[in-house]
Amino acid sequence: MEPEINPKYRYFYREINQPDKQINLAKAALYIAQEEYLDLEVDVYLNALDVMATEVEERLPVQRYPLRVIEVLNRYFYDDLGYIGNSSDYYDPRNSFLNEVIDRRTGIPITLSLVYLEVARRLDFPIIGINMPGHFLLRPDFPDAGIFVDAFDCGEILFEKDCEERLTQIYGYQVQLQPSFLEPVSHRQLLARILRNLKLIYFNRQDIPRALAAVERILLLFPDTPIELQELELLKYYNRLQSQPFSDFNA
Repeated sequence: MEPEINPKYRYFYREINQPDKQINLAKAALYIAQEEYLDLEVDVYLNALDVMATEVEERLPVQRYPLRVIEVLNRYFYDDLGYIGNSSDYYDPRNSFLNEVIDRRTGIPITLSLVYLEVARRLDFPIIGINMPGHFLLRPDFPDAGIFVDAFDCGEILFEKDCEERLTQIYGYQVQLQPSFLEPVSHRQLLARILRNLKLIYFNRQDIPRALAAVERILLLFPDTPIELQELELLKYYNRLQSQPFSDFNA
């Protein structure tokens, strides 16, 4: 029996309430977007990903060597379709909504990676998300692959040394790469990272209701996260203050 949850999150909760690897990432991400875009038709965007995979399939060589597959994917996404990382307006919330990323062909590292992952999955090409601090990456899931793909930077191929340099650029001081920085991300972790991006954006904009909604959905993924549990109470308090009639403060 499902616990009592906000009806707005019903479809999202049902999708994530199953073993991690069975979660349909694209569908769950579109359910996140559907709260903002009430008329969003999930099947339209799932079909768009199917079409992309079909078009890439037609371009693939008979021998699917990992680097050749990545080369074809990169040419398709960045040359043919014109996908690009949105460095000019990085904190635009649209960058975190999968429907907008597909429509506008721009986004942030994690959502561009999500498009890449979903098309690769449809091609049975094993590639996984890497939850590197500050910059989400992809890695072909082959023994000793040793390379990473930066979906934000036109599919650039990186090695571990490049990842360390990328971290140093992000943080502005020398960062030593730790093995934990290159751990694969679970489906729930990927969705939570999208929601944490939205939470930060909305909190900085003082959009308390939307920040609260992001926190509530993170807690559906990870119910016992201390930071989000604290933020939940804080945001509920601020939300009550914002919704309280002005006359109540002069009673």
